[in-house]
Amino acid sequence: MLPESMKRLLVIGAAIFPVFIHSATLPRQWEISDGPLAEYLRRETRSLSDRCLHNLTTSNAWIEQTPILRAQLSEMLGLSPLPPRTGLKATVTQRIERDTFTVENLHFQSRPGLYVTANLYIPKHLTKPAPAVLYVCGHSPVITNGISYGNKFAYHGHGAWFARNGYVCLVLDTLQLGEIQGLHHGTYREGLWWWNSRGYSPAGVETWNGMRALDYLSTRPEADTNRFGITGRSGGGAVSWFVTAMDDRIQVAAPVAGITDLENHVVDGAVEGHCDCMFFVNTYRWDYPQLAALAAPRPLLLCNTDDDSIFPLDGVTRTQTKVARLYELLGARAKFGFVITPGGHQDTQELQVPVMRWFNRHLKGGESLIENAAVKTFSPEQLKVFDKLPNDALNTNVHLTFVDAKQNAIPTSKEQWDRQRGLFLSALREKCFAAWPDDSAPATLIETGDDVSGAWMRKYFEAESQPGVKVRLVFDLSRSEPQAKLVIRVQTVLGDADFRKETIVGQLAVRTAGEHHYADVKKRTQIRRRYMLLGQTVASMRVWDLVRGIEAIRASEQFGKLPLRIEASGDMAVNALYASLFASVDELVLTNLPKSHMNGPDYLNVLRILDIPQAVAMASERCRVELRGADEVDWQYPLETARRLNWEKNLRVVAQP
Repeated sequence: MLPESMKRLLVIGAAIFPVFIHSATLPRQWEISDGPLAEYLRRETRSLSDRCLHNLTTSNAWIEQTPILRAQLSEMLGLSPLPPRTGLKATVTQRIERDTFTVENLHFQSRPGLYVTANLYIPKHLTKPAPAVLYVCGHSPVITNGISYGNKFAYHGHGAWFARNGYVCLVLDTLQLGEIQGLHHGTYREGLWWWNSRGYSPAGVETWNGMRALDYLSTRPEADTNRFGITGRSGGGAVSWFVTAMDDRIQVAAPVAGITDLENHVVDGAVEGHCDCMFFVNTYRWDYPQLAALAAPRPLLLCNTDDDSIFPLDGVTRTQTKVARLYELLGARAKFGFVITPGGHQDTQELQVPVMRWFNRHLKGGESLIENAAVKTFSPEQLKVFDKLPNDALNTNVHLTFVDAKQNAIPTSKEQWDRQRGLFLSALREKCFAAWPDDSAPATLIETGDDVSGAWMRKYFEAESQPGVKVRLVFDLSRSEPQAKLVIRVQTVLGDADFRKETIVGQLAVRTAGEHHYADVKKRTQIRRRYMLLGQTVASMRVWDLVRGIEAIRASEQFGKLPLRIEASGDMAVNALYASLFASVDELVLTNLPKSHMNGPDYLNVLRILDIPQAVAMASERCRVELRGADEVDWQYPLETARRLNWEKNLRVVAQP
């Protein structure tokens, strides 16, 4: 049985065709079979879901929160500050006449060199400006003999249909599937994890292109700038949510199959069916009803099918429930609609008719008769904008420049360095490591076993990093000789012993990303993507594991007073470096340390704050740091900072690993 609230919301769809509800079955290969990892992801997801829109008790509370949430979203889309609204340089390359409408093939530049290709459908015989619909496309490539015709062709039936029903309609190509092809699959397929470190998502580009498309529509005399609507399905549905949240010029929104909640994405695995353009960089740890809520109290129609495997019905319904509660709180219940139709992830007329009725009701102020259906009548060649692609287009590599990396100058005084260091540390904690627990109990080493071999003993310990997440440690120590130093090697799996005189040699194993449970690299990629949807990365939580492990060692009666040296290499050396900024270490030995987060481990937004050389400078102020397998040319920032501020003896760079 459907809940009563949902029955009320189905009236728009049910008045047109029957509604049959059942839950979609997600592909089994999306499941996480690693029990502890699955439970961790479930627990983290639940914590974000429980706090999503939970504290709204008055309409004033929402009014006060709205600008804060929009500022957060702008930042998470890589749009803070908003790029300058440079000249669009809009150009119409061709016009096509039909009996009831005209089509213009056009392009504009949302930023200099970032081209957007589109088709504008204009009703004929207009006597006054008409309501305008921005139609943002989903992922439907049309590529023949290596020539991309844009995904606007796959959706052109909708543009023509809106025009026949009295709307100006701009159908917009996406970045990846436009005539000039960019990239949506940086983390999904291409291994570009630095997108996370840069705070970049193609969702930001798509949102900006949509906002600039509204700028373009505002220049057209045929369009009524007080009556803008937006719709689109799948990827276009997602962009509809983003643009609506960011731009109040959207008066009415009707996203189709473009949103569900974190439980579907992370726990059920729907993230594995989506590329990166569907998601913002979740710095502020939102669940997706918060995004949907930013449409309130404007008219909003949420549309989906009942058997969509990448937008499952249960998550869509949970989203609807939270947003409906907000609309009721704002006294705008009649402005929120919910339509569910039978079927899978498909573009159907059954879904589109309610969208047209919604726009008629809220943009035209009535229930106009709907003319014809959304059918395709053009060829790809007819709707193509460019005969020849422009030489100055940035689309293909716009991810390199869309979000700026922070450039930090070498400090010239202690006062300047003190300010810079303070800003670095606070920003790291707020923007990169926000998912670290705030209420952890003191870290404690718990002995779990030992092995004795002649004069040596191996002791095994655990320390709790988070509930259900353990840091594992092993110490090799003499049974008879005094040992005055502790060396800890950092890795993801405990290895062989390495006995040293006068030194206790330990190993500290942090969490994995499924390396020892899943042979499939693609599955491990999708685990990493689940983390980033939770406002984390595997690497950033490994830093936390290290902090907790170091704290547990320092609190130990047996080991706590010994000088502590941490050894690590490669990406794990970066994690150890950052851990030393938040926990007490006497010495770091870092081998083959990556020069930048562009090719090192990913922490959300870190490149918008600093890069690895700045972290080395901060660490070397606190403890001795030795970089092995390094070239001094690459480490001038920390070397010069240490020289100027008189701790150069703490930092050593050696070529041999």
